[in-house]
Amino acid sequence: MFRSRTAQTGGNRGVDCSINELISTQRKQPKELSGTMNFSTPVRANQLNLSSLLADLTPNTQTWSRLKAALSVHRKGMVLHTPRSLRLSVSGSPRRAELADVSQDLFATPFRTPRRLQSHLKNSSSLVVCEDADLSDAEKVYAECGQSRPLPWEECIHPQRMKKCVKIGEGTFGEVFSTTNAAGDTVALKIIPLEGSEKVNGEDQKTLGEILHEIIISKELSSLKEKQHNQTHGFIGLNDLHCVQGCYPRDFLNAWDTFDQKKGSENDRPDFFEKDQLFIILEFEFGGSDLENSNGTLASLVVAKSILHQVTASLAVAEQELCFEHRDLHWGNVLVKTTKQKTGSFLLNGSVHSLETRGVLVRIIDYSLSRLEIDDLTVSCDISNDEELFMGQGDYQFDIYRLMRRENGNDWSTYHPHTNVLWLHYLCSKLLSMKYRGSGGRGAKDTREELNRFYDNVLQYSSATEALQTCPMFQ
Repeated sequence: MFRSRTAQTGGNRGVDCSINELISTQRKQPKELSGTMNFSTPVRANQLNLSSLLADLTPNTQTWSRLKAALSVHRKGMVLHTPRSLRLSVSGSPRRAELADVSQDLFATPFRTPRRLQSHLKNSSSLVVCEDADLSDAEKVYAECGQSRPLPWEECIHPQRMKKCVKIGEGTFGEVFSTTNAAGDTVALKIIPLEGSEKVNGEDQKTLGEILHEIIISKELSSLKEKQHNQTHGFIGLNDLHCVQGCYPRDFLNAWDTFDQKKGSENDRPDFFEKDQLFIILEFEFGGSDLENSNGTLASLVVAKSILHQVTASLAVAEQELCFEHRDLHWGNVLVKTTKQKTGSFLLNGSVHSLETRGVLVRIIDYSLSRLEIDDLTVSCDISNDEELFMGQGDYQFDIYRLMRRENGNDWSTYHPHTNVLWLHYLCSKLLSMKYRGSGGRGAKDTREELNRFYDNVLQYSSATEALQTCPMFQ
């Protein structure tokens, strides 16, 4: 979860949750940097016990495996279960490796049933995933990564890629580096230490169970770019996922030092990890800089209008496909990067729509508080007891948390898409307050008036979908 540095109160807390049924977790809230790419909310947290909510489950769906199967193959109309007699150990047995391979295919992008899995489906009515009791949190994470065990760093990140890494952001969760992939494209590596006894940046390390929520939600939203009925590229793309073990590589430490010398780091230098330390590495497409750190760099209010249009369209698509609420969409969670594309497109309920990019592409990130549904399954975070989250003052962002709670009656499992509208109202206020490189030409006055009208009227809409389809600024 992200929060702006502009208004903080001591001890404000964010939350995270795992996919395990009603598993208690402790949220570690990351910090945010000025002038850097931000991948986490900056405000540090005290320890907090909370639960992941899997709502509206029938007795035969109350397992992690049922949820995972639904995320993977529900669009084929098939949910198959592994018999309880098939038990897998943490050790890398041949059967364990086979499951990892199947899992890798299940979660490949785009989400299509792979040929190897198709043969499984034709020849068997039992094998896709194991029941929850059969898999530890470690095995679940390994399966998500397509691994049977943690791997050395160099087996996942080629040494040549390590040499090109540049630190671009940080949070209490860990570090973010940019590098290139095999195709030469810039990507972002979010590196999170797991399960260790050493505190990292003053906080306990995440558990394997806690990281499952971020993994699965990131995959589902990333896959929206491949859908045939509701499609958008507006959520950050998750390219790859690794679980590694070992000390922090020298090249990453060098990049960390360079960042610290130029900008100053608030994190601990990650040179204290032992050889048995686990890390999760999420490789995302490079989404650019967040809105807060883009202040003064965007061309004009015409660009701001496009940003708001792109965010609204992305939220609308996710609402229609997943009954999605972001619930923490402040300006640190909206990335922008330049593009030569004149227009962008999206699919909403089967209809193709286009919009003007005005030279920027938008990517939405961080789903720590997000809520979505797939089939009859609901995944959300219960923050009903996180009183400090709702006590922030000094920025409209903190009012939004209280407004969301008022709308849903502090029941965070239910669907209230108007929360997305609240965040659009907030983003519009930020875009109107930002500085821009140019005046915007003759149309600048008209654009500002349009944005002001949007700010005055958007709260009347029930959802981002209604705002997209009804608001005059988007027509």
